[in-house]
Amino acid sequence: MSKSSQMGSEPPSVAWPNMVKFVRQLSHDIRNNLNAVELQSAYLAELALDPEMKNEVQRLREMVSEVGRNLQGLTSGLSQANPTPISYPAADFIEDLKQKLAKDFADNATKVTWDVQLKDATLQIDPQLGQQAFFELFNNAFQHERNVKSITAKAYIDNDHFVFELHEPKARFELSTENWGHEPLQNVSQGHYAIGLHRVRSIAKAHDGDLRAEYDRKTSTLVTTVTFPVEES
Repeated sequence: MSKSSQMGSEPPSVAWPNMVKFVRQLSHDIRNNLNAVELQSAYLAELALDPEMKNEVQRLREMVSEVGRNLQGLTSGLSQANPTPISYPAADFIEDLKQKLAKDFADNATKVTWDVQLKDATLQIDPQLGQQAFFELFNNAFQHERNVKSITAKAYIDNDHFVFELHEPKARFELSTENWGHEPLQNVSQGHYAIGLHRVRSIAKAHDGDLRAEYDRKTSTLVTTVTFPVEES
């Protein structure tokens, strides 16, 4: 086979910004179609006289809405983090995070053991983006280890940095943590697109922070660490 033929058979190399732009546009187009389906199903609901038919139309509308939410989540996960930081006491941030976890992850929030030592430190953080980052970490932990009984979350101040550690028991762990959050779309499966950790890293970096992970084989624990600088006093 000639060199030109070999080159022609290779898949194209697409820059990440171009791929993100494509997914965003595709999602927008699909959601426009979903909106049309939603309007049509609402009209059908008005026409339906049979209660069973009304229920089926309602189920259809719920499925359409779920697809739209999933697409929105996908585009949000791929988008660049552009924070609008405000002064936020670190202890208040963690307390608000705990309350929202209890509300949104009611079945799993009780599995989290908290160790918080933040004193009077203040963050310069976008609260919404910050919560998104930590929610992604907890969501991963709850989804990947459904039978886990306890997860430890630590928050403390070290060398003028806010440090958050999530300790997850994992009897078996074969993944490399060297490029944790650097390689999106690596382990795609149904309903999961492997962009969450990349989003966490993007949010941390946008706040001049960092994301890293390390697996402790002695204790069979995955420790994921997020750091943010604290506000100078």
